Amino acid sequence: MGWIGDSIDSIKSIQIRQLLTQIITLGIIVSSALIIWKTLLCVTGSESPVVVVLSGSMEPGFKRGDILFLHMNEAPIRAGEIVVFNVDGRQIPIVHRVIKVHERRDTGEVDVLTKGDNNRQHDRMLYAKGQQWLNRHHIVGRAVGFLPYVGWVTIIMTENPIIKYVLIGALGLLIITSKD
Repeated sequence: MGWIGDSIDSIKSIQIRQLLTQIITLGIIVSSALIIWKTLLCVTGSESPVVVVLSGSMEPGFKRGDILFLHMNEAPIRAGEIVVFNVDGRQIPIVHRVIKVHERRDTGEVDVLTKGDNNRQHDRMLYAKGQQWLNRHHIVGRAVGFLPYVGWVTIIMTENPIIKYVLIGALGLLIITSKD
């Protein structure tokens, strides 16, 4: 009958106790992943401790598909740092370098201007309409490390949703049909 027929026979032969064991195991795996993620949020001080570079705007430093590890603390932001920021009205964060810092002496607040290393101009055209500078609340984190090319898995699954659904389905079938 082949692999599909064997899988269907395996699903039919699952006993309640085995099914409950597999569901609990899956729940433990998901819970562990969430605990690890929440711990990373607390340790790094960033609302998103890991991001994937989605464009070539930071080449040659960071290429599309690199994973960046972020950290955020109270230290002042300086020119030359690579930051990840959100712009009002856009959902996807942007990874660029700080090129100019404007510090207000009266309030101590810092405004920054960014630019992609591979871009010709600063990012003011990417900011919200009428916005000239980024404020601290726009910055998600500072890049402290990276892992090259690993983020391609995320890019491929985002650009081709069918691959994501096939992969999730295959993993679910594997979990259901495993005997251990």
